[in-house]
Formats: sequence, structure tokens, C-alpha cells
Amino acid sequence: MKLDSKIPEGPISDKWTDYKDHLKLVAPNNRPKIDIIVVGTGLAGSSAAASLGEMGYNVKAFCFQDSPRRAHSIAAQGGINAAKNYQNDGDSTFRLFYDTIKGGDYRAREANVHRLAEVSSNIIDQCVAQGVPFARDYGGLLDNRSFGGTQVQRTFYAAGQTGQQLLLGAYSALSRQVGLGRVELFSRHEMLELVKVDGKARGIIARNLVTGELERHSAHAVVIATGGYGNVYFLSTNAMGSNVTAGWKIHKQGAAFANPCFVQIHPTCIPVHGTNQAKLTLMSESLRNSGRIWVPKKKEDAQAIREGKLKAAQIAEEDRDYYLERKYPSYGNLAPRDISSRAAKEVCDAGHGIEANDTNEGVYLDFSSEIQNKGRQSAYAKGNHHPTDEEITKLGKQWLEEKYGNLFTMYQKITDENPYETPMKIYPAVHYTMGGVWVDYNLQSTIPGCFVAGEANFSDHGANRLGASALMQGLADGYFVLPYTVSNYLADEIRTGKIATDTQEFADAENRVKESIDKFINNNGTKTVDHFHKRLGLIMWNKVGMGRNEAGLTEAISEIAALKEEFYKDVYVPGSSDELNQELEKALRVADFIDLGQLMAMDALQRKESCGGHFREEYQDAEGETLRDDENFSFVSAWEYMGYDITKEILNKEELKYEFIKIAARNYK
Repeated sequence: MKLDSKIPEGPISDKWTDYKDHLKLVAPNNRPKIDIIVVGTGLAGSSAAASLGEMGYNVKAFCFQDSPRRAHSIAAQGGINAAKNYQNDGDSTFRLFYDTIKGGDYRAREANVHRLAEVSSNIIDQCVAQGVPFARDYGGLLDNRSFGGTQVQRTFYAAGQTGQQLLLGAYSALSRQVGLGRVELFSRHEMLELVKVDGKARGIIARNLVTGELERHSAHAVVIATGGYGNVYFLSTNAMGSNVTAGWKIHKQGAAFANPCFVQIHPTCIPVHGTNQAKLTLMSESLRNSGRIWVPKKKEDAQAIREGKLKAAQIAEEDRDYYLERKYPSYGNLAPRDISSRAAKEVCDAGHGIEANDTNEGVYLDFSSEIQNKGRQSAYAKGNHHPTDEEITKLGKQWLEEKYGNLFTMYQKITDENPYETPMKIYPAVHYTMGGVWVDYNLQSTIPGCFVAGEANFSDHGANRLGASALMQGLADGYFVLPYTVSNYLADEIRTGKIATDTQEFADAENRVKESIDKFINNNGTKTVDHFHKRLGLIMWNKVGMGRNEAGLTEAISEIAALKEEFYKDVYVPGSSDELNQELEKALRVADFIDLGQLMAMDALQRKESCGGHFREEYQDAEGETLRDDENFSFVSAWEYMGYDITKEILNKEELKYEFIKIAARNYK
């Protein structure tokens, strides 16, 4: 497999502008002759479908939810980055570019990241024009807050529901195109196969999830925007329907899968409560602006808290270990996610965890200091220069409620604890996947005509994503990149004509899907799909999770292979294929997760270094920080599918070249 990243020549600040100036175009009168399929209607998919429809193309948009508004993008809470420098604290396009490269531990593609930083400001303008209700300061200007891995305030937000508000903006743009007839929306449809004709992506096979009917849909280009694969771990912050199927199907058709081992563990999630739990809940990273993270210094105090004999408020200030502030004073509680997550694991492994669960894993996120500070400031702003303690506390809680009210309410509903009165309990959990389908500078996979956007591709975040950059990438790809690069590809398609679906290629693709479905429906197994998914998740979390080592990864590869054989022999899928059958849906998705999980372990095993979210225990310095090997591993691992046995996949490498940033040891101290 040949990997051609198609990175333009020239100074990095000019690459995208010069490149756009020389891309081929499709004239407006020719666009109605061309069909485009967009799979996924989250931020990347909805913005892409809306933009391409607005340009005049015929677009078919697919989502497995009953509405695009249910895409997992709504779960993003904290904000979206943009280099507007509203706070006058020294931000710039270059600083956003640099922070993203550094945050990704120098494992992202330089040119793509700079383009992302360039278009970030346009995203905010676009969303404001759509009516997204971003928070504003006292003067009416858009407000900002900080996120991990930065020393500036560049995150625009809408309380604790930024993803939902941005998705409503994109959905409104998409709905307008649906109303004009330029976009045809297929809800409750899941893509189960990519169709190639003469090597090019020419359509998909989709299953109507209500009737079970298999449908053929053709197009001149296909865009995959189906999010990440965090649910390979079973327990994650992802919506339970989130899956890797679309990305894996195109991988099996020839699209390289890049950096699958790069997975983000988010430091501020509500801890696991029990073995029957199927979903984890994220508490926004924005809370780290106001909360201080700590554990008891004394193990006996931590044990007493777990046993219910002590409460957090009873631990004296001098007996608290604010470990992020201690270890990373320059960034403190806003250290990057991978570093903050490992630090939490470290103190819990040492016996200082405060949650009374099976593993004693949990730390505090405490807002008491912020309540006092903001309460005093609010009192002064009202002219009260000698407020009582009660007045300070009341005003401080009011300030927190205005900033984070819905997050605090959500936490209380889930845990039955009041976070205004007692610290939140948090612990790291699987959140975002930096790996994904390999794409070039045009966001095109190794299959001509098959483009991949948002979290489904690998291109922008390296080995660790900075907070508030997921929304930025999804909208950048959909609004400001794909309209140019897809058009460049389609310029050669204006004479192609309608793609027929009654061809052998479509029939073969449909038969592959039928065979897969029939295999599950007719299997005489005894165990549920969730039984196998949970077992896969335990292997992944324990051996391909926050800490990885050669022995564990080697075991994971063989254990997943054995699990795969057992899965196909003993899984039980009730019902039939010609009806609404959610167990069948899950079985098809878990089959892909099992293959992916094995590839993730293989990718982690070959990467003999620690970088970002990939922490190999053999490669750490004396202080427990990551040890990168830039001489041997400064590359993107792009895996090539070779059949049923995943261990036969071929590793291809795209060398990472840094021309405009100096590679250095990542230091947040």
C-alpha cells in the first residue's frame, strides 16, 4: 500500500490558502448532476451534508438514530477552541497549532493541524450566525475559558451543553437543505458495507433498522463521519450506540486504519459503581477551571472515607494532596488529559483512592475554594466589602450555578450527592479515540472517492487530544475542508452520469451483508452479545488501557483471537432479520469491535515508546513521565486489512516530518 499524504509545499501558514487556490472546481450548474453520500449526522456529518447541499450537490445523509439531533456530538459539554484571542492573553493561530501538536505528543500531522487552527475562528463566526447561544461576558462579547494543556483562554462555550447547541446549529443548516430537497435524510439506517466500482467508492449497502430491509444507495463519493470507537472497551463515555462499523467496513475494503492504539482516557468521569453498569458519564473538563483535584495524603484517611467513617470536609487542608498542582505547577489542575488521567491512576494504585467501589478508584474534584473566591468577588462587585461567610458562600454557589449549573444538576441526579456541598468523585474513563481511518490532506482515505471526517479519521490529534478540540475538528472538516477537497475530486465526475445500483458490485456487497446477518440469526449459541462485549471490554481496559506492557499486550492479542472464535460459535441473537432487532444490530457491531480490539493491541505492541495516551510501562522516565522514541517511532501506523485473521494485517508507515515546530520533550511542569 502506498501512502501519499498530499501535503502541499511551501510555508505552513500559506499551505492551505495556496492549495485551495489551485484545486479543481465543479461549476454550480454541474453540481446537481453529482450525488454524495454522507454517513453520520453528528457535527462533522451534519455540517458536511449541509455545506455540500448548500453548494448544490445531491446529498444523501444517513444516521442510525431517529434524528440527527441524537448524534453523540450532543454529549460534548465544555466548549470549542478557536484562536480569536478575545482575552488578549497572547493567543494566536500559531499558539493553537503549537499547543495541539505538543498536546498530541508530536504524533500528529503538522499541515493538517495548522489548517485546523487557521479555520477555527471561522467556525465561531459561522455558529454565531446560526444562532448558537455562546456564553457572553458582562459587556456582551463572547466569553472564553481555559481547557487542559493550554495557558490561554480560547474555549468558547454554551454553559455545559456546547455540543448540543452546536449540533442544533448544524442541524438547522441541514434541515434547511432537506426542506429544499437538496439533502435526502435516511434516519434509522445503518451502513453495513461500502460498494466499490473500478476501485472507487460508489455507494453503500444500508439496513433499515425498523424493517430490516437492505437498501442499495449509489453516489459519486462517500463521506464517513461516524465518530470514534471508544465502545470497544464496553464501558466508556460514548453513547451506547456509538460504534466503529462504518470505519471498519471501509477498512476491510482497502482503507488503511491509522494509529488504532491512540485512545484518550478522560480524567473527569463519574467512577464505575458496579459490574452491571453499561455506561459511564463524563463531567466536563471545564470544571477543572474551578475545581481542585485531590486525595488524602494518608492512606488510612482514604480507607476511612471508603468505609464511610470520614467525609471529605473532615480532611484538613494540610492532609490533602493536590497532586496535579504539586506535580505540574505551571498548569496545575489543567494539565493535559493523558497526564491528568495517569496521575489519578498513580495515586489510586498507591492506595489513596476515595471511592468505595470494587477497585477503590476515585479522586475528589473540589469546588470549595472557588465558592469562596468567587463569592468574595461577587460581594465586592455588589459594593459589599465586608461580606459574611454565609453571604460569600451563597454568592459563590450562585456564580458556580451560572457557569456549570446543568453539570452540577446532572451529577446530583446520578450520584444523589450535592456537589455544591461535597466534592465530586471522579476517575478516568475511555472517552475519545485519536486513531481512525487514515486520510490524506484532502481527508480522502486510501480508497478513491471515500472521504472520512471528524473523529472517524486520525489526522489532527496525534497521541492525545486537547480538550475542546473535537468540536473544532468536526466542524472544520464539514464546513471548511470537505467542500473544497470533495469538489476537487468530483470535478472529474461531471460526465459520469448516475451510478447504477443493479450491477454485480452492488449485488456482491449486498450478499456479503446478507451472509453476515444470516450467520448470526441462524447461530445456535447460548450467550448474549453483551456477554462477549463485556469480556472484550475487560481485556481491553486491563491490558490495552491506561497502562500497557509487552506481556499484557501479547496476552490480549491471543485472548481476543480466542474470544472471536467463541463469539462466532456461541453468540445467540434472537428474532429475525426482517424486523426491528437491536440484538442483531449489536452483534454486527461487536463483531467489528473484536477485530478492532485485536488490531489496537497489535498497534500498541509494535509502538515501543510512550506517547500521549499510549503509555508503555517499559518506557517511562524516573518521574513516571512518557519516554518518546522520535528516532524510531515518529510515524503514523497505517494498517492494511488482509482477511479474517487480524494478526496478518500489514503495517504501513507515514513518516511525520516537522518543518515548522521543534520537537521537544513534553513538559507541563
